[in-house]
Amino acid sequence: MEETNQHYLFGKIEALLFVSSGLVSIYQLSQALQVSEGEIETGLNELDTHYKQNGHGLRLMRVKTKVQLTTDPSISADVETFLGLEATSTLSQAALEALAIIVYKQPVTRPEVDVIRGVNSDGVLRTLLSKGLIEELGRADTPGRPIYYGTSPEFLQYFGLESLDALPYIDFGALEEQMTENGTKEVLKT
Repeated sequence: MEETNQHYLFGKIEALLFVSSGLVSIYQLSQALQVSEGEIETGLNELDTHYKQNGHGLRLMRVKTKVQLTTDPSISADVETFLGLEATSTLSQAALEALAIIVYKQPVTRPEVDVIRGVNSDGVLRTLLSKGLIEELGRADTPGRPIYYGTSPEFLQYFGLESLDALPYIDFGALEEQMTENGTKEVLKT
């Protein structure tokens, strides 16, 4: 694609994302602009780079194959002040624990969350669902068919993340091994 047409496509993608009220799939953009999904992906990558390199107040948030134009998390306080928004609720320690488990283990069932936390997580999961931070992803093919949970697009917005890839890596194998060793040492001391 020649540079002029590419720049024109760049502007069209930006305009469609600006007027959309939520996440838009790459397929939707492709159909609306009558270009290939590859061209849309190239345009999105350029738009993302443009926003990051030039100190703009906007960012592209990606959730799987969907994208949304959002404000840069670094100016969230200014945006909240301008709009007259206040943080009306915070998450409890229990909610944060369960959310961290879901973030890193998704898709995960409530019984799996319960085992890791060591307590019943029904209430905490209801709270996270009501806040829109997690969503039901389907049901397991095991007895009782428990619900699989995962993070929602609102989770990314709430924490100012562009994608789950922005989260730090955790080596769960090493962590479990360390916990087992520490638990064994504690038992040996007593």
